Amino acid sequence: MKKSSYRHLSGVFLLNKPLGLSSNSALQKVRRLFNAQKAGHTGALDPLATGLLPICLGEATKFSHYLLDSTKRYQTTVKLGQTTSTGDVEGVVLQERVVSALNQEKIEAVLEQFRGDIQQVPPMYSALKRDGRPLYELARKGIEIEREARPVTIYELKLIEFSEDSLTLDVTCSKGTYIRVLGEDIGEALGCGGHLTKLHRIQTGHFEIDPSYTIEYLESLSQEQRDALLLPVFSPVAHFPRVQLPEGREKYFGNGQESNIDHEAVAEVLVFDGERCLGLAEITDKKRLVPKRLLNL
Repeated sequence: MKKSSYRHLSGVFLLNKPLGLSSNSALQKVRRLFNAQKAGHTGALDPLATGLLPICLGEATKFSHYLLDSTKRYQTTVKLGQTTSTGDVEGVVLQERVVSALNQEKIEAVLEQFRGDIQQVPPMYSALKRDGRPLYELARKGIEIEREARPVTIYELKLIEFSEDSLTLDVTCSKGTYIRVLGEDIGEALGCGGHLTKLHRIQTGHFEIDPSYTIEYLESLSQEQRDALLLPVFSPVAHFPRVQLPEGREKYFGNGQESNIDHEAVAEVLVFDGERCLGLAEITDKKRLVPKRLLNL
């Protein structure tokens, strides 16, 4: 399909990403199905990982970074007794150890060590860059370099179930958290090591997964039916306060010009003209409405 035939379509689709597909491949499939000119996702999932991948189309991409920075929630399974080169089931087994008898009390004592603010060393198999090169490129050549620990926050860490050699966990965490590393570190704290066999994202910011919103489901629908599934352009920041643009100021706001407004100071507000969202702005303590991010709808 020629680029010129794509639509200037804007909105957000909450994809349930399947196993074995990269985030970028999933993004491109969704973009083609919506026939949208522009699209971006809001936080990559490895091919091993499944679940919620919000896809921003058109003008919604202007808000995607708010979701990149948002809290995420996952359900994950950690296989105990084996460590792998990648920290998940796709890697080569590096070491096998005996798993001591588990009970809920022992597991909870270990999980408590990882709740709250913790330090985490990023994995070699990651997209972080050193001297302009992604770490995973070095890792594939067998090169390992020292990485500094980074602060992350584990808001909730719940044990769903366990067996003699596995844990299934529910994790709510800050941006920048590597669940693979969390699984490895929990395995080490239990004295046996571990790696992920499953990772499923169920929440990004205030968005929760709809399991039915798969690529196959999109393929089964007409274009009109697909469009009806799109959330509003501003939905990634729908929790921001809203104001109505002062009468007669639409042209000025669209040109990036400030306006007077009778409203208290707010760092970020959604600006509406009736039912139409015009973008984001700041209201200063001098009661000036300052455009920050404009929508072209």
